[in-house]
Amino acid sequence: QVQLVESGGGLVQAGDSLKLSCAVSGGTFSGYALGWFRQAPGKDREFLAVINWISGSTYYTDSVKDRFTISRDRGKNTLYLQMNSLKPEDTAVYYCAADSTITVATINPGQGNEYDYWGQGTQVTVSS
Repeated sequence: QVQLVESGGGLVQAGDSLKLSCAVSGGTFSGYALGWFRQAPGKDREFLAVINWISGSTYYTDSVKDRFTISRDRGKNTLYLQMNSLKPEDTAVYYCAADSTITVATINPGQGNEYDYWGQGTQVTVSS
């Protein structure tokens, strides 16, 4: 019953900003971690950031922590990814995902196989 629906992607120029949204439904998400991943053409799925739904504690992969910010609004049942100073190499399909069992692996998830629920993805294209 858990559903995650991404939105906010689009075509932007290098240096622009985008804020992605992920509408969540079907649960209280107490004890869940909500994360963002991306997958570029011909590349493996890449972990970006994760947030504890209740506490708001965050963790970022080193490659994006200086430009991207993960947040959530529990009242709006929405997860966000603010992306600044976008580069062409940020071009990818961006996915939100939920992990129902928070462990050390939650912040080192590889391609995200341990995450239980996934959105359909939203395309972000950054032109130079």
